[in-house]
Amino acid sequence: MVDVDVQEMPGECGTATREGVTVGLDEPDDYMRYKKLEKQLEHLDVMEEYVKLETRNLEKELLHAQEEVKRIQSVPLVIGQFLEAVDQDHAIVGSTTGSNYFVRVLSILDRELLKPGCSVALHKYSNALVDVLPPEADSTIQMLRADEKPDVSYADIGGLDMQKQEVREAVELPLTHGELYQQIGIDPPRGVLMYGPPGCGKTMLAKAVAAHTTASFIRVVGSEFVQKYLGEGPRMVRDVFRLAKENSPSIIFIDEIDAIATKRFDAQTGADREVQRILLELLNQMDGFDQSTNVKVIMATNRQDTLDPALLRPGRLDRKIEFPMPDRRQKRLIFSTITAKMNLSDEVDMEDFVARPDKVSGADINAICQEAGMHAVRENRYVVLTKDFDKAYKSVIKKDQNDFEFYK
Repeated sequence: MVDVDVQEMPGECGTATREGVTVGLDEPDDYMRYKKLEKQLEHLDVMEEYVKLETRNLEKELLHAQEEVKRIQSVPLVIGQFLEAVDQDHAIVGSTTGSNYFVRVLSILDRELLKPGCSVALHKYSNALVDVLPPEADSTIQMLRADEKPDVSYADIGGLDMQKQEVREAVELPLTHGELYQQIGIDPPRGVLMYGPPGCGKTMLAKAVAAHTTASFIRVVGSEFVQKYLGEGPRMVRDVFRLAKENSPSIIFIDEIDAIATKRFDAQTGADREVQRILLELLNQMDGFDQSTNVKVIMATNRQDTLDPALLRPGRLDRKIEFPMPDRRQKRLIFSTITAKMNLSDEVDMEDFVARPDKVSGADINAICQEAGMHAVRENRYVVLTKDFDKAYKSVIKKDQNDFEFYK
């Protein structure tokens, strides 16, 4: 232990000696500094209370503003279309009634979402723009996911070897091996038209294409584009192609295209003019979509003679595939494909039905086989006999042969 001698002795006023060191004390200055800091502390306490009070008031105002925004955005709201931004707080919108309005824009809306043509929600009284609706496609547009695609393969389709090859070259190959077309230096076909009499396998081949590709498959019937209100049909066409671009690679299959793509004429009614507007929008979309987005279009019809020439020209529908009535070889292939899963008797010879001169489609042959199976079920048999096919053939083909005279 080391003892430290600490000496304290009074010195002059305001000084003290500790361990041999003289420390100066200025009592009046320290007291004034203390009072000043005390006042600053009181001022800070007052400011803290003021800030807390203002925070509570602002929180109340925020809750009130949020409730007001919810009240403004509460349904029902009017659906409109954003046309043009005038300034930061005002815009021009169009309503479903066909009128355009100069309206205010809710201050909390993200201005980046306001693009010409987007769907917006308008206040039911003031028509103020209060919300931006998501760019969803029409509910009638069906995009088939991978688990929803039909389980139809090319092997399930009897015959149509040339048609299968042409469709695969025009649709599948550009999506799976697009570099082949780039190396050769040609553009792949943009669209495919499948035409021919009913029941010859057009829609079934499109299902097989959907099942054998990983691309998104959008199926639309031509009559679905014809809507009640003006402008809805062309908008639906735009939605179809926008949905295809967003989910590329994709395939658009439009069945019964003759419903909207007939030859143009001097329309006398509003409905005819609207159908022609739908056709014009379709032509524009087929010319406008980028090939790099991997969007292919397949159309099917049994009235190709009524289609507009502008749709049929190369550049829109580059490949036209005919589905004729099956000949003898095609009949044999179709019969063998359909009856492969049937329990037939050894006495059944399908060549007898193939050799018959009646003009039958693939759907007719399928109906004959199904009807033959129904005859066997009716008689409690597990084997289909020749007489079952005879009865089925007569019941299916007994219709007037003049029904198909149009397609000759």
